[in-house]
Amino acid sequence: MGKPLLAVLTATILLLVAVDASWATEQAQQRRAARDVRQETRQDARQIKQQCRAADLQTNPACRQDKRQMKQQGRERARDIKY
Repeated sequence: MGKPLLAVLTATILLLVAVDASWATEQAQQRRAARDVRQETRQDARQIKQQCRAADLQTNPACRQDKRQMKQQGRERARDIKY
């Protein structure tokens, strides 16, 4: 009776480790995707601020606020992906 029980316990442990490893991989993919969104948002926010200043339609603080809002929206999208 000891050997079959040991085999069942070993199989159960291996199954739990495999499930945990796949979850970790999925989390890593989500983190990467969220990081990519944040990086793209940073670049887009820089371009928007430069265009805003070049067009001279708003004051520099207003352009800065637009950039901040865009970056915040990117962070929110990244959180949606991650969690």
